[in-house]
Amino acid sequence: MPDVHAAHLVELSPHTLLGILAVRQDVFVVEQHCAYADIDARDAEEKTLHLWIEGEKGRVLSTLRLLSEGKSGHRIGRVATLADARGRGYSGALLRRAIELSEPPITLNAQAYLVDWYARFGFEICGERWVEDGIEHAPMRLEVRP
Repeated sequence: MPDVHAAHLVELSPHTLLGILAVRQDVFVVEQHCAYADIDARDAEEKTLHLWIEGEKGRVLSTLRLLSEGKSGHRIGRVATLADARGRGYSGALLRRAIELSEPPITLNAQAYLVDWYARFGFEICGERWVEDGIEHAPMRLEVRP
């Protein structure tokens, strides 16, 4: 399994931060055509953890962020893997590590085509689906660690 790195924003090197943001931009903004404010204040929150996997020469290939929701648990978001790095289990490794680092409940907003994939990790749909930026989403929740 690949090495999963985790750090708070203040612990990230500029090179790694740019790599994480580039993956998110390439996947969400360019590939999925979603023009939205990807970089937000939640990236810099004291308890936010950025998780990533690197390839050769420290290139970030896959990433997610883990947010603290206080007494409401944690939220996983911004799960993204570069197109040329998909199919290697990187997102799954990141998700498993995020679950290990969290206290349930853990929530996320899944793109609808990934609902079954998240269900393999124990997440269940917990509300109505909606469309955002032309992509159907579903709220999901993990109550206990698998």
